[in-house]
Amino acid sequence: MADGVRTALLAGGEGRRMGPLGHGRLKPLVPFGGAGRLIDFSLANAEASGLGEVLLLSQYEERQLMDDLYRTWWRQGFRVHFGPYDRAYREGTGYLPPPPGGTPERGTADALIRKAPYLFGPDISEVLVLHADHVYRFDYGPLIAAHRRSGAALTLAYQRIDRRYVHLFGMVDFDPAGRLTAFVEKPAEPTSDLVFAAFCVFDAARLHHYLERLDGTDWQHDISRDVIPAMLAGGELILGHEVPGHWEDIGTVDRYHRAHLALVAEQPSLTVGQLPCTIRPEVPRAVVGSAPGVSRSLVPADLVNGGLLEHSVAFPGARIGAGARVRRSVLLPGAEVPDGADIDSAIVLEDGTVQSVAPASPRGGAHV
Repeated sequence: MADGVRTALLAGGEGRRMGPLGHGRLKPLVPFGGAGRLIDFSLANAEASGLGEVLLLSQYEERQLMDDLYRTWWRQGFRVHFGPYDRAYREGTGYLPPPPGGTPERGTADALIRKAPYLFGPDISEVLVLHADHVYRFDYGPLIAAHRRSGAALTLAYQRIDRRYVHLFGMVDFDPAGRLTAFVEKPAEPTSDLVFAAFCVFDAARLHHYLERLDGTDWQHDISRDVIPAMLAGGELILGHEVPGHWEDIGTVDRYHRAHLALVAEQPSLTVGQLPCTIRPEVPRAVVGSAPGVSRSLVPADLVNGGLLEHSVAFPGARIGAGARVRRSVLLPGAEVPDGADIDSAIVLEDGTVQSVAPASPRGGAHV
């Protein structure tokens, strides 16, 4: 299945909307789920789908991201390709050439254009585009197979959600034959309850054609705002592929918090076994329903707990002081809660900073 497929991972987010949670770290490396980081979900999906290599598309603090991924995701049978910097990592020289000149990347389509020499080639028939800030587990194999059988120019993943949240995403609609008829990024007045799940597979030649056609025009340099609408207007065959189960776009700290509560709901959005484990993988994790000091929480085996932890997620190295109470919260790696503290609906950062979040119910499901 991997033959002919180039997998590209868009990982340029700065995390500006994440508040203190995003300060001093790249958004793709924001810890998630008590075990890993946001970027790990797409990489874990790619590896499990038999896609042995993923091309990194990033410009913001790229060296920091590459160094991290080299430590965590280069192994036998799977690796991240670093484009113009890949040879330096493969040879272990530690030398990286200066970044290419020119204007900064202005959008996701620019990222594809900048890495075009590593994205397209005579042996590449499809380009699978992924994002580094989405939480879901998915086998890309059936999506790629369906795309190939159909002969479509593009097959995009979609999910049905509560219509009141559609304005936050790319709205899509299809005719009875399954062809895309509408694509509107963040519509003011949604007319559909279907949204683009932000991963898709392109026919490589058609994608290259539209990128060349758009480059140099007055456009927003974006896949969702420019490339897909241009393909739709051009009469290309664009089909949809439904995403079952949980899928979450972690765009804000509120959604980050709600997505964690969904992990410890009565019917969790993802099981512990589905969570990629890159942060201290030697430490076991488990959802504890009821135990002394712990109620319905995802906890690491090394948790030091002198108080009460309820409906929360804790990363390895977390410590809860004597008599403290933590509810509906996330404790990042090494976070310490002082003795007697009372924390509700918050994120406790590594340095002990408490980032409060509007209270939310621990429900499961996407976009809640």
